[in-house]
Amino acid sequence: MNEKELKAFLTDWRIATLIILIVLSVIAIYPHFDQDGNIATNLQYGLDLQQGSWIQLELKGEVVGFTTDRPVNDFITNLSQSLDTEVDQIDATHLEIRKAYTQPDLEVQFTNAGGKLTSYQQGVSKATAEDAKMILENKINSLGTKDATVNTLTGFNNVARYIRIEMAGVDMNEAQSLVGKQGKFEIRVQTTGNDTEHVLFGNDITSVQTPAQNPAGSDNWGVAFTLSDAGAAAFQQAAIQSGATNDPTHHYLTMLLDNQTVYSAPLNTALATELKTTPTRQMIASTGTGTYGSQEATNLEIHLRAGALPVDVSIAGSGSTSAPLGERYKVMVLLAGILALITVGCVIYYRYREPSIVLPMVLINASEILILLGFIALIRFQMDLPTIAGLIAVMGTGIDQLVVITDEILHEGKVPSPNLYLKRLARALGIIVVAAATVIIAMVPLALMDLSTLKGFALITILGVLVGVIVTRPAYGKIIMEILSK
Repeated sequence: MNEKELKAFLTDWRIATLIILIVLSVIAIYPHFDQDGNIATNLQYGLDLQQGSWIQLELKGEVVGFTTDRPVNDFITNLSQSLDTEVDQIDATHLEIRKAYTQPDLEVQFTNAGGKLTSYQQGVSKATAEDAKMILENKINSLGTKDATVNTLTGFNNVARYIRIEMAGVDMNEAQSLVGKQGKFEIRVQTTGNDTEHVLFGNDITSVQTPAQNPAGSDNWGVAFTLSDAGAAAFQQAAIQSGATNDPTHHYLTMLLDNQTVYSAPLNTALATELKTTPTRQMIASTGTGTYGSQEATNLEIHLRAGALPVDVSIAGSGSTSAPLGERYKVMVLLAGILALITVGCVIYYRYREPSIVLPMVLINASEILILLGFIALIRFQMDLPTIAGLIAVMGTGIDQLVVITDEILHEGKVPSPNLYLKRLARALGIIVVAAATVIIAMVPLALMDLSTLKGFALITILGVLVGVIVTRPAYGKIIMEILSK
């Protein structure tokens, strides 16, 4: 191939696209040596391939069907009082009960409240599960835990019973202390003596600002936060009834997380005056001056952001991977990938006995895996064993499709004319597109279902099929045409 032909070959859109994606993938993966002289990359590994822990939490609640002859609001109010918990209406015939009860116990309570229990499902609504997921993510992120994923396991009936949390680099004891309990956050106000009364829970805090000096430029630190309308009204009512608006210096506000005091200070005088006439949503909790005040403000911000889970939880399952075992899995996965590529090359060589055909097939197959790894590194997707299985599956299906292209072009063992070559290539690509669509349709349910251990496999398989159809198969068609033309 002379210089002109080489330039034309490299500037062909199929080859140029492949080369650009390979270069971008290498940049995204960024192989380099770390401080210890070991090879490192930007790839993120899940619990299967590094030290970490996973916990599966059971959400303590029920979604039940009901009927009643009474006004629904009155029925729900009575039921909430008798059950001593929150009862939310999901739709016209279903309620969510945010406390653990057996079906027989609920049947009695429903009858006493003037209704009838028609169905019973353990768990909570999808919306409540998403709230719990968001709170857990905020708690984990605010505590500086990296490489953590939270997934809700929701059934086809939109009832979620479990949440699975995976935390890389965190041992089991730390993981259980982080997410193994509800984490109830509460604000109370001092009434008389050492007595306090409830004001609001953490779910009435709608936003939290980062620690800042208050006023700006001073040495006094604090955390500003915003209450919901209902929370602001409850705060004003509690301040007035407790007498805090008239004597703020002797009425402390206490913040508790899991019944442990995390903040306590008297009500601000200016705020007390304002609360006499109007509810206030904007609050600032002062934490002191200097380094101590700054650190206390940081800690308080974490507690305010953590909030409270909407329902109680219990640990339904857990597991962990040690650092040596994770490293061993990495080596085994690398060897498995290399062995799979070598095996594929040997089988293809046995079939065609022509290195000029086998080598491009193997290289195209390897480039496809490289592009997928680059995409994984770019979106910081955690690689686990199902993801690796997806990569190997892509490698196998990729070779299958390259064989289809090669056999279609070399029909009857003859090198076709350019026009016939294009017709055969188009026919081969048509077969591949249909096969790819079948694979994607088969994988979509796994990608959409809340089966966290299979999502990686499904997503990588779908992505690999798309990369193959859009990029690597057309590029291989161009490469094999140049080879056969010689």
